[in-house]
Amino acid sequence: MRVTVSVAIAGASGYAGGELARLALDHPGLTLGALTAHSNAGEPVAAQQPHLAAHPAIAGRVFAPTTPEALAGHDVVFLALPHGASGEVAAALQAVDPDVLVIDVGADHRLVDPDDWRHYYGSEHAGTWTYGMPELLHAGESSASAQRAALAATRRVAVPGCNVTAVTLALQPGVAAGLVDPGDVVAVLAVGYSGAGKTAKTHLLASEAAGAAVPYGVGGGHRHNPEIVQNLRVAGAGRDGLADVRLSFTPVLVPMSRGILATVTAPIRPGVTEADLRAAWGAAYDDEAFVHVLPAGAQPTSASTLGANTAIMAVEVDERAGRVVVTCAIDNLVKGTAGAAVQSLNLALGLPETAGLPVTGVAP
Repeated sequence: MRVTVSVAIAGASGYAGGELARLALDHPGLTLGALTAHSNAGEPVAAQQPHLAAHPAIAGRVFAPTTPEALAGHDVVFLALPHGASGEVAAALQAVDPDVLVIDVGADHRLVDPDDWRHYYGSEHAGTWTYGMPELLHAGESSASAQRAALAATRRVAVPGCNVTAVTLALQPGVAAGLVDPGDVVAVLAVGYSGAGKTAKTHLLASEAAGAAVPYGVGGGHRHNPEIVQNLRVAGAGRDGLADVRLSFTPVLVPMSRGILATVTAPIRPGVTEADLRAAWGAAYDDEAFVHVLPAGAQPTSASTLGANTAIMAVEVDERAGRVVVTCAIDNLVKGTAGAAVQSLNLALGLPETAGLPVTGVAP
């Protein structure tokens, strides 16, 4: 593959920006252009991203200010900015470089309903972009052809939230096949601290986090709630006899630097068997490069996805409760963020979808 595609990263000093840079540096079809930051502008890249320091493309580089001029002139711009900041930068880019492929790993362009955005984020909605989950199923689909076609035709991509990715991938095959009722979905997620970002806050200090598990966004307050509901509605739209989506979602910070382990349950429709469920999950994911369903009796661990663009899950049936129980592990910074962005880039630019994306984790 010839190296022809130049990429810029806005917000390259943060966790998501650093992971985007790591993947771009190892991608056979990309060259790393401008790396911008806000408060860290002017600082050496290696000071904020020491894991990249040994790469020759990073040596001597400093973060540029995040301006349209610094980002313009590239083939692709990644926006790894705080929620609410991407919309303004994207609009400025549109004015100076309308043909550039822009991929937002923040939340600004994920939601379809402006009222959902205003309720959860407290500002005006910046508009909806093509959703950057290639594996997203639409109602009645057994494989994600519609979403891939949309990504192949777009110049604006909104990457999903990390928790959203874990829950959506876990449950959507059953909803799309009409086997699972989304009217009573319960999701509890163990989440690594990098999901909270790099900003220094007291509750994120190691002395506070070590040895503790802390729930947050309890009672429907987490901003990923409407996005999960939105995705499951896409999977179940118009399915006969299915209720609208009702979700109880509780993330819990646990003392690990990265990773998510989601436990997602929902009622099984009458007459549905475990074999039916396994067949639906197999039809959805057997041909997917990055989503793997374990055999009966095996369970995923968050460690098994460390550094990889994979989602590993197990599908079980709680017969007494009449519910499917799906456990799903992802790396929140790879499949949950930067990996999904690169996977979407590959589709939008007509590159092999798997290019530059690791499928092997790091152990121990």
